[in-house]
Amino acid sequence: MLELIHLTKTYNNVNVVNNISLSVKRGEIFGLLGPNGAGKSTTVSMISTVLTPSSGSIIIDKKSLKDHPIEIKRIMGIVPQDLALYQALSARENLEFFGSLYGLGGKKLKSRTDEVLEIIGLQDKRNQDVAEFSGGMKRRVNIGVALMNNPKLLILDEPTVGIDPQSRNHILETVKRLNQEREMTVIYTSHYMEEVEYLCRNVAIIDHGSLIAQGTKEELKDGLAACDTLTVNFSEASEEALEQLNRISGISKVDVTGNQIRMLVSTSHRNVIEIVDEIKNTGIKLTSFNYEEVNLESIFLQITGKALRG
Repeated sequence: MLELIHLTKTYNNVNVVNNISLSVKRGEIFGLLGPNGAGKSTTVSMISTVLTPSSGSIIIDKKSLKDHPIEIKRIMGIVPQDLALYQALSARENLEFFGSLYGLGGKKLKSRTDEVLEIIGLQDKRNQDVAEFSGGMKRRVNIGVALMNNPKLLILDEPTVGIDPQSRNHILETVKRLNQEREMTVIYTSHYMEEVEYLCRNVAIIDHGSLIAQGTKEELKDGLAACDTLTVNFSEASEEALEQLNRISGISKVDVTGNQIRMLVSTSHRNVIEIVDEIKNTGIKLTSFNYEEVNLESIFLQITGKALRG
């Protein structure tokens, strides 16, 4: 559905998006992940024709965006990071106005407005001015605007920034439902790892404008040799026993703090119970242990050494 080929955007001789190539399959939710300032919004702005690439190509639905911009815009829905709504209009009036820009009118416009109000869960607030809405409700109207043309490709740029947990959950569930029930292709950009991990099977991680990793969580974990975390608490351990931990197969890093040991472990060739049993065999008297499978945030930390948020 979407292919970026050597996409680059340069400002003042600096590549804010640097030679990015990736592809998104039809009918999937694809996560574009990275810290603030990584280049996600610039990439989205080029896909949505707000910005012109300095070089490279964008292919959508097998057509060049450069050669077929009007045709491609008709099948795209864009949810920008900043709200794009008329505060003095009601939720219904906003949807009707933007729907008319897509060429909808009469009964078709009314029917589509009612359908979108149901999708975003604001039927009972349809005639209330947007200015009176909470931040989360405004975000939902913003998404509704992007759905008025029933797009094949929906692009959401940081859609849950600064909203309450209830609205955030509603947005996540709406995105998942649109993908499952309508086979809508979704590009979801965020710096919230847990959102991308919940919604997306395939992800691309961007940092400083460059694509540093792409694939499923499992592929990233294997390809980058990312490790799970095993934390054990103990009541007794000799210096000799603690030194033996570094020689146990599957353990790559050991950090001892007080009566707690935190280890990076690889379970690709042996399970965690085998590793725990071998730790016990050193003579360390364990009182408890906790195993955490690697997630996207820990993968990002392990390959960049930096936290994602901020």
